[in-house]
Amino acid sequence: MADRLAQYAVKTLGLMLLLCLAVGITSGKHKKAEEPPFQYVAGTEDIERGCAGKLQVLKSGFAFECPLGNFQLPFATITLMQYRPDLSADLQGMKIPWKVKPQIQRLRENKYFAIVSQDAGNIRAVVFRVDEDEMRPYFAEIELQSGKSVQEYRSFGEFD
Repeated sequence: MADRLAQYAVKTLGLMLLLCLAVGITSGKHKKAEEPPFQYVAGTEDIERGCAGKLQVLKSGFAFECPLGNFQLPFATITLMQYRPDLSADLQGMKIPWKVKPQIQRLRENKYFAIVSQDAGNIRAVVFRVDEDEMRPYFAEIELQSGKSVQEYRSFGEFD
C-alpha cells in the first residue's frame, strides 16, 4: 500500500512539474516588445514619418522624443489641438510648411492628435498617430498644464 502511494505521489509531482515548465516556456513567447504610443506621421519638424516615441506634457509645453529626433512646443504658442479620425478642414486649409506631408486616411475611431503652434509668424504643426486608450490619460493633464483643451471628435456626426 505504501509503495502504491509513493508511486502516485511521484507521478503527481512529475505532472505538476511538467505543467509549470510548459506554462513558463509559453509565457515567454507571448511577451510583446512594447512600442512607444506616439507615432510621428506628419509635421514641420525634421523627423522621419513613423518615428515612434514618447510625448511628455511638461509645465511649459510638450516634449517629444523618438530615436530619430526630438522637439518641444511651448503651450503659450499653441493655437490648435485636435484628436480625431482625420485632419480637419481648418487644419488642411492652413498654409503649413510641411516637412513630412500628411498622408492620413480617415479612420472609424480617433487616432490622430494634431498640434499647431505659431510663434513670431512661424507656423509649426505636428500630427501623431496614437490609440484612444493611450491618449485618454493625456486629456486632463494637457488641460491642467496648458489651460487649453483638446478638440475631440467622437463620431462621424461631429465633423466640420
